[in-house]
Amino acid sequence: MYRPSSCSAGGLPALSNGWSVPDFRCSPIGYLATPFHDRFGIPRQPRLAPHAHGQLRLLRPYDRAEAVRGLEAFSHVWLSFVFHRSAGSWSPTVRPPRLGGNQRVGVFASRSPFRPNLLGLSLVELLAIDTSVGVLLTFGGVDLLDGTPILDIKPYLPFVESEPAARSGFVDGPPPQLAVDFSPLAQTQLHRHESRWPDLAALIREVLAQDPRPAYASDERRCYGFRLYDLEIRWRCIGGQAIVEQIAGRKNGHQVPCVSAWPGLLR
Repeated sequence: MYRPSSCSAGGLPALSNGWSVPDFRCSPIGYLATPFHDRFGIPRQPRLAPHAHGQLRLLRPYDRAEAVRGLEAFSHVWLSFVFHRSAGSWSPTVRPPRLGGNQRVGVFASRSPFRPNLLGLSLVELLAIDTSVGVLLTFGGVDLLDGTPILDIKPYLPFVESEPAARSGFVDGPPPQLAVDFSPLAQTQLHRHESRWPDLAALIREVLAQDPRPAYASDERRCYGFRLYDLEIRWRCIGGQAIVEQIAGRKNGHQVPCVSAWPGLLR
């Protein structure tokens, strides 16, 4: 579990006015529950998968109804969070997926998780607020790992935070999307699990349409897998189309082998 950690570098020189720069610590206000248990398969940006819902139960002493009074008037909020599973040290340059993984840019010109302080910011839709027992918030369009530590919540203000004329550098628009289809086997398995997750089909389509494969991937015979909830989603990309082969529960934590239900497509 994440422990409160320093959010700023220590040992900095005094400011020109003679004040010292103190260290400070960040304590999570809660841990976000999401469908995503692996980094592979997570939407690369928030709101690309609207059916990806997350829930945040605030911890004490922040779990008081008055702490969220008035929040219901806002449709979207910013989540400040920690990249808690980004191992290793930060790098001054990174290789963004949008550049094919081959070109480097400065870390501060990217949204890479390998940052000096492992801090992130995500814009999500606020779907519900439940204060019957503590405070439980439900969000849509999340792009965060299950168990992500949340440090703060702030309402989104479109009149100051939306700038249609802004330049977006090497990110020149939404990524191209894949068509998504389900094999007969996956379709049968999907119906079995939709009683627990009615939006499962829509979520799988939204995730795979973004093509979560590494930029260098091109082998149509290769089977990929990622976890949603307690399920293993096994799929291939064939001719620019994502084909879901299987939707199965993980067996004792082991991956489900991928056996094509449409072998003709792989010839």
